[in-house]
Amino acid sequence: MKCYTQVYVKNSLEAVETYCRAFGAEVTFEIRNADGTAYEHCELSVNGEPILAAAEAPEDYDVSVIHRLKWQTMTFNAFELGSPETVKNALDVLREGGVVIEEIHELPWSKCCATVIDKYGVCWWIAI
Repeated sequence: MKCYTQVYVKNSLEAVETYCRAFGAEVTFEIRNADGTAYEHCELSVNGEPILAAAEAPEDYDVSVIHRLKWQTMTFNAFELGSPETVKNALDVLREGGVVIEEIHELPWSKCCATVIDKYGVCWWIAI
């Protein structure tokens, strides 16, 4: 069995570009809507391994409320990123227009990690 996550976001084309920059991912499969302005389904991979699927959210939502309340309904754990520099890059990309919950710090189970809600309302815990 394989299992990975999917996000439903507004501005899915932009979000996928952001996630590719943050994690060094590439789009390995995509289906766009009829006018090419959004993803109906998109798959991202790192080193040939799928990490995330994305699609356009079917309903509007207010990201400003998510940011203001630091609302974490679900957190995507992106770990084994390899180095503190890779974690810093991911945090720097994901914080653009988002809100940082926890800056880079150390925990008993991770020497380098951070938590951020990105500009699309998706919460990420990123770590080496």
